[in-house]
Amino acid sequence: MSDFLQLAGRRIALFGVANRKSVAFHVGQVLRDAGAEVVYVVRSSARQASVAKLVGEAPVYVCDVEHQDQIDALAAKFAADFDGFHGLVHSIAFAAYDERGMRPFHETSREQLLRTFDVSCFSLVALANAMKDQLARDASVVTISISTTRMASENYGFMAPVKAALDSSLAFLAKSFSQFSEVRFNAVAPGLLKTSASAGIPGYVDSYLYAERATLRGRAVATEEVANAVAFLLSPRSSGMNAQRLVIDAGMEVNYFDPRLVKPAVDALPRD
Repeated sequence: MSDFLQLAGRRIALFGVANRKSVAFHVGQVLRDAGAEVVYVVRSSARQASVAKLVGEAPVYVCDVEHQDQIDALAAKFAADFDGFHGLVHSIAFAAYDERGMRPFHETSREQLLRTFDVSCFSLVALANAMKDQLARDASVVTISISTTRMASENYGFMAPVKAALDSSLAFLAKSFSQFSEVRFNAVAPGLLKTSASAGIPGYVDSYLYAERATLRGRAVATEEVANAVAFLLSPRSSGMNAQRLVIDAGMEVNYFDPRLVKPAVDALPRD
């Protein structure tokens, strides 16, 4: 029972570490604690240097997924340096907000939406395709989504529709890979988290505090909890799960009418 997840010795490519608060960083820590071999991939040489200080002797590669030539070069380096991977974690998200900040959704530009889709969604397809011959027959691919793409939060802008596309792509990737393998594609979909990226979203702190009150336990989702779920989906213990979203929101989606939320709202209504 000491290796319940059966991750020891399994090699995982992990994309998206930016700093200690990143979901990907916490995933890497959980995987290494479980005995997995983690190969980190970051966006730039500058980030490679900073992340290398966080992960010690673990290898850190560079690949900006916005550029297909870099994806192809990374796949070639991986083929030369390793004899395959048992898993891939896609923890990459980028929203192409402009200098005007948040605007109504209907004012989203084509350039903004397409670039955000390219980096945050299509990159999963591109990476899976580039690494298809290096993924073990029963490998697991996990991406990071969000708990709901149906809640129209203005300050999240056009990112939710892109995450919805990411979620949908899981079914199509799983289906197409099933023609030659048993590679699984799943997502962990957390509620609001404390990360450096989220801190830059206008109004996020207020939304985070509200989401914390909306959870059944009255306590926000911790990044470590998300990382644990990712580790489970990467492990053989989740072998029956494919093309699924694993929501980690501490029950928030079932608790919007909790008296702690309803009463303050009603008390604030104007009285005749």
